[in-house]
Amino acid sequence: MATLRSYTFLDSLQPQVAAHICTTCRGYFPVPGVASLFIEIAPGMAIHGLMDVALKKTRAQPATLVVERAFGMLELHHDDKGEVQQAGQEILTALGNKLEDRIKPKIISNTIIRAIEPMHAMIINKLRMGAMIEPGLSLCIMECEPAAYITLAANEAEKAADVRIVDFTPFGAFGRLYLAGTEAEIDEASKAATAALEGITGQAGKGGGGGG
Repeated sequence: MATLRSYTFLDSLQPQVAAHICTTCRGYFPVPGVASLFIEIAPGMAIHGLMDVALKKTRAQPATLVVERAFGMLELHHDDKGEVQQAGQEILTALGNKLEDRIKPKIISNTIIRAIEPMHAMIINKLRMGAMIEPGLSLCIMECEPAAYITLAANEAEKAADVRIVDFTPFGAFGRLYLAGTEAEIDEASKAATAALEGITGQAGKGGGGGG
């Protein structure tokens, strides 16, 4: 039996989050404003069966499918919010779960670096998949588990503040988010991201994931 780790519904993808998904995905590209759903389960291979259920019973479109040894992650989206919500319900039914059975996110770290140094900025820019960070801007780095919840943190941060999404990783042992902006905007974005994750209900996780 597969275990539901993360169920993350985004009512409206923000422009930078949508762009980042398009940069990294191999499936159907989402556009800003569509509803999106991230599902994360264990073990990883079982995610294929859940995608099959959702695609057969709804018009939701998949952008991302990640299959790891321990965890599997799937993104589905559609401009009709009801289609995405129905896809989520079909997946929950297939798993034999309710929404309350998902694991409640845990923030592992939330660090703000003020006035980032030029060489530090250049290293991050070499590795990022989103916007660049310029020397002198502030950088927020957040980690959470289960990993897929980091998409909610990114989406809510973009809604709340004028920040750049440098990168985010919604799969693996931990989700990671990098945000850049002025000191005031980064503080606001970090606050919004934290509140979004703390507002998710669910079961207490065991921690220390493995999916690498």
